[in-house]
Amino acid sequence: MSHQFDPTVLREYDIRGIIGDTLGAEDARAIGRTFGSMLREEGGNTVAVGFDGRVSSPMLDHALVEGLTASGCDVVRIGMGPTPMLYFAEASDENIDGGIMITGSHNPANYNGFKMVFQGRPFFGKDIAELGRRAAEGKWTDGNGSVSNRDVTDDYLDKLLTALDGIDRDYLARVKVAWDAGNGAAGAVLEKLTARLPGEHHVLFPEVDGNFPNHHPDPTVEENLADLKAIVDDKNLDFGIAFDGDGDRIGAIDGEGRVIWGDQLLMIYAEDLLSRQQGVTIIADVKASRALFDHVAKHGGKPLMWNTGHSLIKSKMKETGSPLAGEMSGHVFFADTYYGYDDALYAGLRLLAASARLGKSVTQLRGEMPAMLNTPEMRFQVDESRKFAAIEEVKARLADSDDDVNDTDGVRVTNADGWWLLRASNTQDVLVARAESDTQEGLDRLMAQIDEQLAASGLERGPQAGH
Repeated sequence: MSHQFDPTVLREYDIRGIIGDTLGAEDARAIGRTFGSMLREEGGNTVAVGFDGRVSSPMLDHALVEGLTASGCDVVRIGMGPTPMLYFAEASDENIDGGIMITGSHNPANYNGFKMVFQGRPFFGKDIAELGRRAAEGKWTDGNGSVSNRDVTDDYLDKLLTALDGIDRDYLARVKVAWDAGNGAAGAVLEKLTARLPGEHHVLFPEVDGNFPNHHPDPTVEENLADLKAIVDDKNLDFGIAFDGDGDRIGAIDGEGRVIWGDQLLMIYAEDLLSRQQGVTIIADVKASRALFDHVAKHGGKPLMWNTGHSLIKSKMKETGSPLAGEMSGHVFFADTYYGYDDALYAGLRLLAASARLGKSVTQLRGEMPAMLNTPEMRFQVDESRKFAAIEEVKARLADSDDDVNDTDGVRVTNADGWWLLRASNTQDVLVARAESDTQEGLDRLMAQIDEQLAASGLERGPQAGH
């Protein structure tokens, strides 16, 4: 017995594909069998399993558990909920050795996939490649593991609420917030969470529906925040929070309807944390604004620019002992008084706490940020065989440049006009570009430099590719 995966589903950070096309029950069974075998060889035995609200998730859950138990692993099923609740189940119980979340994250309804934790660390990159190789060889352990069900919701909510420890209850009682679950997996937990909060709270679209009838659950796309903006404006609320399909990425708007992007949220979290812990390392990905790195340094922190990708950032946090990290995509990681994984519900509460501790409204905090001119994240199709090679060509051409060239993840070039970035996506056949300046003229010059480098590699910023 062995199993061959469609090569497109084994991604850098997780396993993800199209149901009935590139991903199905046999794949889930093989993932369980192989992951379980790898875990048992490392001395582990018990795996927590959760799933999101997609129509295909219960089917994949059933097959995954079959595979895990056939490898000899015991399974603790936590049922449907957000990805961070699965992370919590794994992190908070020393008897659980691994975790697998079935989720399509922010992808369209016909996608699904798997995010994995292996003995307390993210399972990605080489681990996923090894899983694919071992499945193809049928290199599996045999056994007959047990299955139990556990409801961790109340314990998870108790832990989330520790984000507000020490915060003035009178302040919290005055706050008015909107929360948009977007019909994603966070909905049921979010309703229970807001019911336990002082203040005025409005929850949009908490009904879990894998068809996402109201809007697509990706809070990094501004058009998906239209309903949130409308209720914040209509009811004169202080701010709004939105979640992606599985609740590990946060989006936010202030009381005036301005988007607070991922790097801007990190500016707020960093200022709050650095008021209590000086000199710590705070990590952000290469797509983040220069304003963030300047802000961290100004408030006594050590800014560190790192690779895009939630698994890569989590690993770097462990290596450096960083208590806080984040990405433009809305993944935020707290390791000061939390577990170091990306949890958008916790991040929402930490925004509330930061506002209280800093003595400023979220709208004021957003308004004080420097007005930078930046492009959205531009993604354009490039042949898979060319995407990494093109980046290497750009690096070689810039080897003798007078500009500051950072090659942590792709190429980020800083000069008098600002900065521009060109990197290859780890998950799609696209190049990603971004630029930021203080002036429109500067931004135009930076974009011209990107186009010049692409042209030198026989490429151009052609049709935009989606996520």
